[in-house]
Amino acid sequence: MKTFSKLAFAFALTGSAGALVAMPAVAKDKKEEAKPGLKLSPDIIKAAQAAQTALAAKDVATATPLVAQVEAGAKTPDDKYLAANFRLNLEQLKLQAASAANPNAPQDNTPLIAPLDTLIASPNVPPEARGQLLYQRGAIAYNARQFAQASQFFAQAKAAGYANENLDMLIVKAKMDGGDTTGGVADLNGVIDKATAAGQKAPEEYYRYALSKELAAKDNAGSFGLMRKYLTAYPTAKNWRDMIVIYGLQNGSIATLDNGQKLDLFRLMRSTKSLADQVDYGDYAQKAYDRGLPAETLTVLSEGAATGKMPATNSASKLLRSTATEALKNQGSLAGLAAKAQASPNGKLAQQTADAYLGADDNAKAADLYRAALQKGGVDADVVNLRLGIALARSGDKAGAKTAFASVNGAEMGVAQLWTVYVDAPPTA
Repeated sequence: MKTFSKLAFAFALTGSAGALVAMPAVAKDKKEEAKPGLKLSPDIIKAAQAAQTALAAKDVATATPLVAQVEAGAKTPDDKYLAANFRLNLEQLKLQAASAANPNAPQDNTPLIAPLDTLIASPNVPPEARGQLLYQRGAIAYNARQFAQASQFFAQAKAAGYANENLDMLIVKAKMDGGDTTGGVADLNGVIDKATAAGQKAPEEYYRYALSKELAAKDNAGSFGLMRKYLTAYPTAKNWRDMIVIYGLQNGSIATLDNGQKLDLFRLMRSTKSLADQVDYGDYAQKAYDRGLPAETLTVLSEGAATGKMPATNSASKLLRSTATEALKNQGSLAGLAAKAQASPNGKLAQQTADAYLGADDNAKAADLYRAALQKGGVDADVVNLRLGIALARSGDKAGAKTAFASVNGAEMGVAQLWTVYVDAPPTA
C-alpha cells in the first residue's frame, strides 16, 4: 500500500532550493526605511543586511553567526519576524545540505519549529504563505507522532487556502493514527464523496488504509460501510475476494455466519470470479454438499479443475466428486419435486426445491419457486428473499434482484448488501 513517508515529509519541508517564505528586503538607507514595510531596530540593520546576502548566496557558514546576531538583537515584532524568517531559511539550507550529503539519513526537523511558530503567529506573513507554513508545521508534528497537533495544523492549512493533493488524506491519517478512527473515517468519507461528485475516484490506498484502521478498532459497522464503498469504486476480483473473506469467511470476521450464509458468500465469490485456489473451491464444494446440493458441488469442482486451481489429483476433491455424483443420482427429478412443492400448503418444500434449482444453475425455476415459498409462507422470508435475489441477479434481472435484497433483514442483511454492490458494480478485470 502506498504511504506518506517521513522522508517525503522531509523533502516537502526543505523544498527545492529556496525559502518557504520570501525574505523581506532590508532597507539600506533612511529613504528606503520611509517606505512601507518592516521597521527594524537600528542596531540589527547591518547584521540583517549581511545575513540576507549570505542566505541568498546559500553561504551557511557566513550566515550562521549573522542570523544569531539578528536574533539576539531583535526587540520589536518586525525584528522578530525577520529573525524567524532568517532562521527558517538557514535551517532549511542546513537540511538541504545534509540531505544531499546523505539522502537516506533521518532528518531532524525540530530546529524549524521555533521559527515556524513565530512566523505563523506574525501578522507580517503574507496570506498566501500562511497555509504553507501551517502545512509544514503539521508535517513536523506528524513525523514526531504528535498526531493531535498535526491534525490541527493540517486543518488550519486547509482553511488558509493551502492547496496540496494529499492534504485531505493527511488530515484523515493524523486523526486515525492519533486514535480518532471515527473522526478520520468521517473525513475520509468526505474525501471520497468529494471525488465522486467531481467524477473521480479517491485513490485505492485511501480505502485500504482506512479499512485497516477500522478493522483494528473493531468498528464492524464502519468497516462494512467502507468495504461496500471500496468495492463500488474498485470492484476487482482480488478486492471482492478480500472483502468477502474479511466480512464472513475468516476467523474473527466482521459477521458471524452459519454455513448457509457462508454458502451464499461463496456463491458471490463465484459470480465475481474471485475464487482463488483449491481451498476456496474445496470449501465451497463441501458446503454445498453439506446442504444437500450435489449438483452445485459437482459444478464447483469441475470449474475448479477447468481453471487449474483444483488439481485433478487432489484426493479430497476426488472423494467429494464421487460421493456427490452418487447423491445426485439418488436425488431424482427436480420437476416432480417442483410439482409437489406447488401443491404443498406451506412454502418449505418450495424453498428446498428452489435451493436445488439454484444449485443446478437453473435460476428461472429457482426464482419461481422462491416466490411460491414466500406466497405460501412458513419459511424464513429473509433467507428466501436473499436467494431469490441471487437467482434474479444471476439471470440478469438487476431491478428485481435489488428489490429482493432490499427486503432482507436480520443475519442475512449483510450478505444481501454485498450482493447488491455486485449488482451495481460488477467485477472488473
